[in-house]
Amino acid sequence: MRISLFITCYNDLLFAETGAAVVQILERLGHQVTFRPEQTCCGQMHYNTGYQRETVPLVRKFVETFANDEVICSPSASCVAMIRDHYWKAARMAGDAELEAKVVEIVPRVFEFTELLVNKLGVEDVGAYYPHRVTYHPSCHSLRLLRIGDAPLRLLRKVGGIDLIELANSEECCGFGGTFAIKNPDTSSAMLADKVRCVLNTGAEMCTAADNSCLMHIYGSLHRQRTGVRTVHIAEILASTRTAAAKTPTLTHASQKEGGIE
Repeated sequence: MRISLFITCYNDLLFAETGAAVVQILERLGHQVTFRPEQTCCGQMHYNTGYQRETVPLVRKFVETFANDEVICSPSASCVAMIRDHYWKAARMAGDAELEAKVVEIVPRVFEFTELLVNKLGVEDVGAYYPHRVTYHPSCHSLRLLRIGDAPLRLLRKVGGIDLIELANSEECCGFGGTFAIKNPDTSSAMLADKVRCVLNTGAEMCTAADNSCLMHIYGSLHRQRTGVRTVHIAEILASTRTAAAKTPTLTHASQKEGGIE
């Protein structure tokens, strides 16, 4: 199958390892991955901040860019939720019936990475090996809007060497919410403190999720407290093999490496 990668803007800029991991896994499974360099932001930040009309050109750009792709995959549950739940609203608000029809046609071909593997491709074991103690945070968009259910956990349970620990109160929001964390810093910080406390109580080395946005927020607190606990996108765990694990004991975000953004 030919699969087109929608990397999303913040993954492209901050977490390039995640996109590389997605490509590695899909190619390992025998699929051909296409990357369209003309792709850009999905418009979620604009839409959620009240600039719905300014989002319409980005909706149109996405539809035009991926119009001929059979399957579009993204390692960002929040961006896929934006496309699936809000693109048609933006097109209708703009009074563009043609664009709305194109959105309705393309949406069934857009998948979050773990739902693509489990629900579309029928794969749970991707041949991964990751000898670390890990806990999983289900992001709000993956849980409540995409409803991907336990797809990420089913994938993680098949990873060799992993010690997967259940996260208490896992369904509670981490407090990021994009610009919510900027507009409501006190509330966001309180929510983050609760989430980080639960992560630390697991004794995990790593916290993983299907959204780097949540992981970036969680890691900020873990780092400031000097906990030593890291965050890693689920794709990077699934891309790891025995050979890779032997060479690189810990896969982490670019922001956690020397010289990165902290």
